[in-house]
Amino acid sequence: MAEPVVRIPDAKVALSTASVYPESTATAFEIAARLGYDGVEVMVWTDPVSQDIDALRRLSDHHRMPILAVHAPCLLITQRVWSTDPWTKLQRAKAAAEKLGASTVVVHPPFRWQRQYARDFVTGIWRMADETDVRFAVENMYPWRYRDREMLAYAPDWDVTRDDYRHFTIDLSHTATARTDALDMIGRMGDRLGHVHLADGNGSGKDEHLVPGRGTQPCAELLDHLAQSAFDGHVVIEVNTRRAMSSAEREADLAEALAFTRLHLASAVKVPRR
Repeated sequence: MAEPVVRIPDAKVALSTASVYPESTATAFEIAARLGYDGVEVMVWTDPVSQDIDALRRLSDHHRMPILAVHAPCLLITQRVWSTDPWTKLQRAKAAAEKLGASTVVVHPPFRWQRQYARDFVTGIWRMADETDVRFAVENMYPWRYRDREMLAYAPDWDVTRDDYRHFTIDLSHTATARTDALDMIGRMGDRLGHVHLADGNGSGKDEHLVPGRGTQPCAELLDHLAQSAFDGHVVIEVNTRRAMSSAEREADLAEALAFTRLHLASAVKVPRR
């Protein structure tokens, strides 16, 4: 019997610049390069460098770190970043991705109070996707909870599989917060799963973004699924390192997350040699 060989999918492993907060976007490029990530996902937020295409290109060139994805400014704290109009934000994210060579724009579903935006969101995302080779990968979210109360903060739905999008982003911290079955959601996404935010969570009311393997989510199983399905998108480490007591501790967390991801992507599928 021939010795098995390991099949590794084409997926690249990237570091989200959000993973180094409260340190800067520039620091994320430096850490990603030092640890051996394949690239970065830029979270566009209040750091001016994250909003500046020329500055991002210089960082990418200096550290030889390709920008694989751009996360549009969809958070509460980024309501005024790149305009207050949500469609303008997405147009600018698309333009940034095209200029920087990124293949994906990550976008959240609208907040419920963005009524007109929410009403037109599904058709609008399809229209924008038809205008570019960049993927618009809509990310699963979660209900907001406080004690025994639950508020549906996103429209058309926090469960993006209930609507028709060309590409999805799965975020395992968000599945934990939503207390939904991550593997079942991945199954519903099918071959429209185009992008992954890899993190962990324990199902608390908070969006924890733990290092993979430190919570209850099926992070290893997800990576196994990606290997078996010849996934060609990106796996992005998007973890919360705010509690790190030092830069060295933060870097150790990000090194652990990268090692976990590479291990389970590489060892997931074995096929006989011919």
